[in-house]
Amino acid sequence: MKVLMFGWEYPPHVYGGLATANFGIAEGLHAQGDMDIMLCLPHPFGDEDRTAAKLIAMNAVPIVWRDIKREQIEERVGNIISADDYYRYRDHIYADLTHIGTNELGCVEFAGGYPENLIEEINNYSAIAGVVARTEDFDIIHAHDWLTYPAGIHAKQISGRKLCIHVHATDFDRSRGNVNPTVYGIEKDGMDHADCIMCVSELTRQTVINHYHQDPRKVFTVHNAVYPLQQEIQDIPRVNHKGKEKIVTFLGRITMQKGPEYFVEAAHLVLKHTRNVRFCMAGSGDMMNQMIQLVAEKGIADRFHFPGFMRGKEVYQCLKASDVYVMPSVSEPFGISPLEAMQCGTPTIISKQSGCAEILTNCFKIDYWDIHAMADAIYAICNNDSLFNYLQVEGKREVDQITWEKVGRWIRELYNRTLS
Repeated sequence: MKVLMFGWEYPPHVYGGLATANFGIAEGLHAQGDMDIMLCLPHPFGDEDRTAAKLIAMNAVPIVWRDIKREQIEERVGNIISADDYYRYRDHIYADLTHIGTNELGCVEFAGGYPENLIEEINNYSAIAGVVARTEDFDIIHAHDWLTYPAGIHAKQISGRKLCIHVHATDFDRSRGNVNPTVYGIEKDGMDHADCIMCVSELTRQTVINHYHQDPRKVFTVHNAVYPLQQEIQDIPRVNHKGKEKIVTFLGRITMQKGPEYFVEAAHLVLKHTRNVRFCMAGSGDMMNQMIQLVAEKGIADRFHFPGFMRGKEVYQCLKASDVYVMPSVSEPFGISPLEAMQCGTPTIISKQSGCAEILTNCFKIDYWDIHAMADAIYAICNNDSLFNYLQVEGKREVDQITWEKVGRWIRELYNRTLS
């Protein structure tokens, strides 16, 4: 089966959880042995792993005809597209798109990530999707998150193929209900046009059904997973803090959705009973300065660390150096990071308001707002070696069974149901 897939980010260039999930899904589908995936990305860099999918660089697909020599293509974008593919796409330019700003190759430049002109980039990406959909041969379309829904709709309208969309989050999750009407409109339009809607949790599925008014019969839960740790990650030693200061970590975007203030409040309660704990808030976001201020006001700055945004190996070094991992999200569609922490043997505390709470057992689950329960769980893990050891061993055993290959098998089944 041939899948035309639209994504926005992909490892090793990670801006958030979407890259990790997109890679995992591609790997899981590839593991089925009969899936041919073409993954469109706005700004690949050429160093991405291409084992699971053929990557289509949307910033190297021409939408305005230019008389370009092969040597120019190879020199300019040869690391992300072949000259033959460039000419194939050029032959399928379908309309006068000169109103869209293009470079000397007739291609649109993308900033990568989430720039201030994000809506403009989403619209440009959708226009390029029209050229790709006219050029490639495929059986079904799979669009990841709201950023690519317009591209998926455009590809469906051109090809007549069925559209699956993957809801990794909704604006209700990101904004605590203070929804951006533009984003909501894009999300709703994508869902209305979709033949199959895949949601990363039952929590998200209910949001889609109730807040976006979708037919439950076309909305399915597809939980995320983790891939096995690479050998270089496995070789990172766990730091043993027995008899020493314990490390409690929050790792993620420091934004309203992730509940960082509840982590600080719980830390303050823990530190009233013991000073033998340090707290790490790793990540970046629009609430970072506010959290630094809150830590100072609580008088716990000497026990708090803000190492900034982490990616790749740094994430696992941080997790393996931690005695407790906490994800106090207010609304988390899924949340892969707790699974990664448990893979590293780090006991984990998650909010009941997270999608991963639906599939995890060997961890503490608390309401995000219950800072006393959160503080009690942190204190218990830090001071009870038997509890620590149990959660460490059983947590790892549990997540080792949650694989992307199983997710890929379920997605392929949903493809078949959608096509039939």
